[in-house]
Amino acid sequence: MSPALPGQRRVPAHGKRAFTTTWWGQAWVTALEDSTLEAGRLSRGRTYARKGMVRQITVAPGQIKASVQGSLPRPYRSSVHLPVLTDTQWDTLLDTVAARAEHLAALLDGEMPAELVDDTRQADVPLLPQPTELAPDCSCPDWGYPCKHAAALCYAIAATIDADPFVLFALRGRSREEVLAQLRARRRASQETATPQAPTGVPAAAAYSRWAEHTPRLPEPPEPAAHATPLPISPPSGTGLATTDLERLMSDAATRAAQLLAGDTTSLHLPQNLDAVRIAASAPGPEWFHHLIQNTGAKPAVFARLTRAWRYGGSTGVTVAEESHSPDPSAMTTARAALATALTEMTDVPARLRAWRNRLTLTDHDIQLRLGPDTRWYPYLRDNDGEWWPAAPSGADPVAALTGVWEQRSPSASAFKAS
Repeated sequence: MSPALPGQRRVPAHGKRAFTTTWWGQAWVTALEDSTLEAGRLSRGRTYARKGMVRQITVAPGQIKASVQGSLPRPYRSSVHLPVLTDTQWDTLLDTVAARAEHLAALLDGEMPAELVDDTRQADVPLLPQPTELAPDCSCPDWGYPCKHAAALCYAIAATIDADPFVLFALRGRSREEVLAQLRARRRASQETATPQAPTGVPAAAAYSRWAEHTPRLPEPPEPAAHATPLPISPPSGTGLATTDLERLMSDAATRAAQLLAGDTTSLHLPQNLDAVRIAASAPGPEWFHHLIQNTGAKPAVFARLTRAWRYGGSTGVTVAEESHSPDPSAMTTARAALATALTEMTDVPARLRAWRNRLTLTDHDIQLRLGPDTRWYPYLRDNDGEWWPAAPSGADPVAALTGVWEQRSPSASAFKAS
């Protein structure tokens, strides 16, 4: 078997497999069978192809070639020729493929688009062969047109055309690689034509200044309404929705939108349970509070504690209520000394302070100060059950935070209840 020449492509013969299963493969077989009245030779050609008597097939521009084993020991040299397209026809074909992205996608996926064949045929560009275009040739003495050997070659190549429609392009004169390269070149040229060229010689700062001068400023966002706009109609009956509930949600959404416009993104990415805490902190009423607890599955006391933490410190306040951390030891030492001095002045009795991580506890007064990740101090009071509750807004220094809850200190703190 001779090696493939440059520009040629070798493909395996397909033995006893079905000749074709696609419409374009069948078009190849139909062109062969319509090119002759020699039904007997076509029948023997099919038999030869099924028995694997067609050796390695070579595809080259305008022809396919193979050795076909006949009745004699030495195989015959058979070929089938097909006219290649002219450069003008190739330009039309490539323009047609490039015009629709789905054409190339189908070809790369092993499909021959019927619309592509129809469009090129109307432009007088025959991609699929016509019966009059197939020209068989063989070294055998058979005078048939085609002989059984050339017919076997045509049947054997049909399965390859089935699997790779680019074989038809190769037979018409250009390989798969050439076709793809020329399509890429057309796409680049199209993009360059479609992309407007930026003006030259204008500095970026000047261009931006010119744009800013002629661009109208957006109006300031309106202030959120103090009360929700009444709904024009009531919710449908049976939905479980109440007008007042929907109006409250509308008001909440408007408030959050105003906060976002002002740069406050605190409530932008809250998980469901924390968003429920945020809503509860706005005092929506006992019924809402009960439903929020029920729908989040939280324990009532825990939910109430987090609600109060949000009311005093927002999402950071909730973090302080739920988590502890190890701050800079020097910050805790400085705060402890300042508190000790302030407590001595207020009580004339040395204070007992216990430090643990970010928390300073005044054990004699049921008061605790927690240093938050924002370096502010959050005051807590302990109730009769020994639970710590947020008690006041945070302070920039521990003494200021202590002052905020000192009026609730022990012994009156023993009567402190979470509400």
